[in-house]
Amino acid sequence: MPNITFIGAGSVVFAQKLLGDILSFPALEDSEITLMDVDPDRLEQTTTVAQRTVEEADLSATIESTTDRRAALADADYVLNMIHVGGREPFENEIQIPESFGVNQAVGDTMGPGGVFRLLRTYPAMLEIARDMEVVCPDAVLLNYTNPMAMLCWAIDEATDVDIYGLCHSVQGTAAAIADYVDVPPAELEYVVAGINHMAWFLEATSDGESVYPELRAAVADPDTFDRDNVRFELLDHFGSFVTESSHHMSEYVPYFRTSEDLIDEYVVDRDLEGTRNHWMPTGRYFEHWCEYQAENEARDFTEERFEIERSHEYGAHIIHSIETGTPRRMNINVRNDTTAIANLGDDACVEVPCLVDGTGVRPCSVGELPPQLAALCRSNIAVQRLAVEGAIQQELELVRQAIKLDPLTAAACSLDEIDEMIDTLIEANAPYLPESIVAEVG
Repeated sequence: MPNITFIGAGSVVFAQKLLGDILSFPALEDSEITLMDVDPDRLEQTTTVAQRTVEEADLSATIESTTDRRAALADADYVLNMIHVGGREPFENEIQIPESFGVNQAVGDTMGPGGVFRLLRTYPAMLEIARDMEVVCPDAVLLNYTNPMAMLCWAIDEATDVDIYGLCHSVQGTAAAIADYVDVPPAELEYVVAGINHMAWFLEATSDGESVYPELRAAVADPDTFDRDNVRFELLDHFGSFVTESSHHMSEYVPYFRTSEDLIDEYVVDRDLEGTRNHWMPTGRYFEHWCEYQAENEARDFTEERFEIERSHEYGAHIIHSIETGTPRRMNINVRNDTTAIANLGDDACVEVPCLVDGTGVRPCSVGELPPQLAALCRSNIAVQRLAVEGAIQQELELVRQAIKLDPLTAAACSLDEIDEMIDTLIEANAPYLPESIVAEVG
């Protein structure tokens, strides 16, 4: 029976989804599951829901919980990480302060000033988790769901010996979107995707052996379809491939869509339009949604609820099941590129590529070279990630400054001196959540 630990289990809805995924596999029904969070009240909610779910389904899984991280990790085989460090205040600062300097982020958790500062406040906690794992469960697999995905996985891989894999659902979600746009059943769409997290590319997309790209390109000329996902269709039109991240999120990673409110407004359509995938384009809209979501969950009494055990499209439980049972699967996972899975990206980078998973573990597949224009777009983000990771590991502010100065959206909106001023303002505002050595360099 596998021993599975959830870190950040106070995120009750997401923890329940992952728990349901695990328990949906008969081979994992006897798992020993330990829930850990620093917030005892939220942890109690998740624990109550999990125990009730197991009892009512009459499963043999065991549910334990603790606020002691090292105790939770002891003898774990798999660690699912979903932490959020700092809550509302730093997240709000990372959106609103850049906005005051003209850097209009839709989400701000992956790239740009928001993504880099989220790395700075999250990496120390992730490093503590990994250091504990090296001592009490050195052979465990760390499955990370926390953003900024690429930078955190890169940093932990660089700084520790922990076996870390980054998991996202953007590939699965985009596959469903493409199937919708070209009117084929999702199960019949086959694809090869590679790039970096939130900027991976559908290199192939076929149904019944035929490419669906002609139909996708035709959608660019159809206003009704184009308006449902206009940023991604623009990129398809100009760069030749469909990207994995939503229109609002993808708009942050390039300098073309968010340099003024008027330009952002051009890509905002009716929020009630069914199937629209750019309804969070306005600056900070994702943060507003996050706050609304948190408020709704705080008002719910989860102890009175029971969740059905059902399988989602998240990869975590599928990876565990494949390793435990030897069942072969192919999934897009974030891994270090040291096997040169993508030949024309750096071998130190964290890339999102097809991986074969079975009883031997996770093995990245080689996709050769990305088309040069797609590799160039990825490199523009990797350059930021590389410097930000080194800045976080070394706690070196100058590297952090250089990372943000290389960010495509920030560079399109600000002068170099304005970027320095923005960074100083962010450090002062988020000082309680940042490494002391970084804060000291400004103070």
